[in-house]
Amino acid sequence: MNQLRLEAEESSSKVEELQTKVKTLEQENLQKEQEIISLTHKNSVLESEVDKYESQVKELKAAATEGAQHGTQNETLTRRLQLLEEEAEEADRTLREANEKLRQTDVKAGHFERKVQALEQERDQWEAKYEEMSKKYATVQKELEDFQNEINTI
Repeated sequence: MNQLRLEAEESSSKVEELQTKVKTLEQENLQKEQEIISLTHKNSVLESEVDKYESQVKELKAAATEGAQHGTQNETLTRRLQLLEEEAEEADRTLREANEKLRQTDVKAGHFERKVQALEQERDQWEAKYEEMSKKYATVQKELEDFQNEINTI
């Protein structure tokens, strides 16, 4: 009987010990479940932040690509502007050269016009002299014919 009592006491102390262990394990289990719930919530919050950051990364990549395209387009337009400026300078230089040649041509044309006028006046004088000489020649020719006729009649 004593032995049964001892066994009963041992069993009873083991039961108490096991019950205490069960309570401790239940408390630990409850803490672990709360920790799991907390971590699950934290995980979902972090996943939403990751999604948000991924969308921001996509937007930034798109903006960077667009910026690169604008940069390339800007470089192209800058080169084009530079070429147009060079063409404008070349056209301006050509225009100045053409204006200088035109001015020189105008000066030469004025010189030649004065020369033409002088030559026309000289020609008019020569024509007048020719007409005068033709008249004198005709007169002298007539006098010669008259003189020959007089000589023939003599």
